[in-house]
Amino acid sequence: MSTAPDGFPEGTPCWADVMLADVEAGKRFYGEILGWTFEDSGGEYGHYTQAFHGGKNVAALAPKPDGRMPTAWSVYFASPDAAATGDRIRAAGGQIVMGPMAIGPFGTMLMAADPGGAVFGVWQAAAHKGFEKRGGPGSFGWTEVWTWDAAAVDPFYESVFGFTTHDVSEEAATDFALWTPTGAPGTPDRAVGGRVVMDDRYPREMPAHFLVYFVVDDCDEVVRRTLGLHGRVRLETQDTPYGRFAVLADDQGADFAVIDVSTPGRE
Repeated sequence: MSTAPDGFPEGTPCWADVMLADVEAGKRFYGEILGWTFEDSGGEYGHYTQAFHGGKNVAALAPKPDGRMPTAWSVYFASPDAAATGDRIRAAGGQIVMGPMAIGPFGTMLMAADPGGAVFGVWQAAAHKGFEKRGGPGSFGWTEVWTWDAAAVDPFYESVFGFTTHDVSEEAATDFALWTPTGAPGTPDRAVGGRVVMDDRYPREMPAHFLVYFVVDDCDEVVRRTLGLHGRVRLETQDTPYGRFAVLADDQGADFAVIDVSTPGRE
């Protein structure tokens, strides 16, 4: 695997942002539950608002330029050459939604959809390197694609990013796989993301999507804060071998997950 200019290995999640109708409301919500502070990039860049935790860049909030666009979190995978990654996306049966396009001096992005319909981003870094902090409380911790079609999606990501897919369904008690860079062992500490197959517990009209996880100190406390701020619980708090987590929605409807990795397998 090659390495992107930001130092993230190709295919590693390197950034996340959320499209919101009301960024000010988003700042209040995420500032309260994740302890973020914010900095508006100004009108030249559409008031794209960087989020910080402990002074480190961890995510961004973006105002929706069109009300028809989804209110949703997006994850971006690192690439040393966004155009070449786009070519591989097309060749593997995906679609380019937007780009590649240069974002000032910051980098080059594209948005794409996999064969199952899940949308994700690709980021070729320049001045904006991506996450300055990840894996600790208040920052990005994990991502996975929720899909209906593993048979199409698994070979797609293997082809585009060179992932090795490791089926860990028995351990996870659901149809679940880990993605690791080529040659890396299929263990959680080396995985860069995962794939979940939705089943009859989910309505068939639910679209395939990426779920972004943020690390927190206390999952149950964050759930309480979320409900107090008019957010919702999409998937109740539960324990896994990787930590205690819940899937939530903010007060504008954007889904995300939180996980306390200090409590793996807690009973």
